[in-house]
Amino acid sequence: MMMVLVTYDIATKDKLSAKRLRHIAKHCLNYGQRVQYSVFEIEVNPAEWTRLRAILEDIINHSTDSLRYYYLGKNWQHKVEHIGAKPVLDLNDVLLF
Repeated sequence: MMMVLVTYDIATKDKLSAKRLRHIAKHCLNYGQRVQYSVFEIEVNPAEWTRLRAILEDIINHSTDSLRYYYLGKNWQHKVEHIGAKPVLDLNDVLLF
């Protein structure tokens, strides 16, 4: 498993762009957790990452929107520090609903 920080900026000028914004967030939530409005921590294996990346890049408008990927690798816990509100979930821990 590896950690990728996914950030995006979607130009929200109309209903179609708002739809793209929702779809990007939905797909990111399927693989990780939102840590800021347009920032997701995604923990995936290489095959899942290839699939998610293709989906995200198919959704955006390449002339008006942007995606950024920050590859934090396998030992990401030593590279991320969190201060303040919004406690971060351990994606590998047991989740009870």
